[in-house]
Amino acid sequence: MTSASLLASALPAATGGFLLFDPESLLPALGPWALAGISLMIFIESGVLFPFLPGDSLLFTAGLLHEALGLQVWVIALCAFVAAFLGDQVGYLLGNRFGRRWFRPDARILKTAHLEKAEAFFAKYGGVSLILGRFVPIVRTYVPLAAGTAGYRYRSFLLFNVTGAFLWAVGMVVLGSLLGGIPLIRDHVDVWAIVLVLLSVTPVAIAGLRGLLRTRRERAATDRA
Repeated sequence: MTSASLLASALPAATGGFLLFDPESLLPALGPWALAGISLMIFIESGVLFPFLPGDSLLFTAGLLHEALGLQVWVIALCAFVAAFLGDQVGYLLGNRFGRRWFRPDARILKTAHLEKAEAFFAKYGGVSLILGRFVPIVRTYVPLAAGTAGYRYRSFLLFNVTGAFLWAVGMVVLGSLLGGIPLIRDHVDVWAIVLVLLSVTPVAIAGLRGLLRTRRERAATDRA
C-alpha cells in the first residue's frame, strides 16, 4: 500500500465528527501521518475550493505540540509553506482556466457569494490581498481564484503568493512553538485553539454584518423614496 493510500485511510478515521475542527485531538490521532495531514489540509484550504478547514488553529497547534508529535518546528513550517504556496497556485490556475463557471448561488460550497466577496477583496487590495487574505478564513481560499479569474499578471501573483504563504504558514507555526513555552497556553491548548478560531472568523463576521446593515439601509432608503 502506498503512502498516499495509507494517509487517505487514516484521515477519515481521524477526522470523524468534530475532530477535524479540534487540532489538539486531530494531530495526535493522525500519528505518523500528522505532517502529511497538515500539509494536505493546508493545500486544500489554500486554493482547492474547500474553505472549511481549521488552517490557523491547525498551524498554531502543530507548532505548539511539535515535541509531542515528534516533529521539528522547521520541518512543519517548511511543509506548511510549500503546501500553502502550491494550494494558491492551483487556485490561480483554476480561476484563470475556468473562471466562475463552477459557482452557483445555491451551492453548498462553491457559492457565488463567496467568490464575489473574494473578488471585491481582491479589487480593493490588489496583489496585497494575497497576503492579507491569508489571515482571513474563506477569503484565503477564494482570493487566488479571483486573481486568476481577473487575469492578474502571473509574475506579480507569484511574488505575493510566496510572501503570503511564508508569513502565514511559517508565522503561525513559529508563533505556536514560541507560545508553547508559556504554561498558561501550553496547559490550555483547547481553549486557545477556540480563541484563535474566533479571532480568525471575526473579520468575516464583521464584513457580513456591515453588508447586512448596508442592505437594510438601502432598502429603507428605497422604501422612503
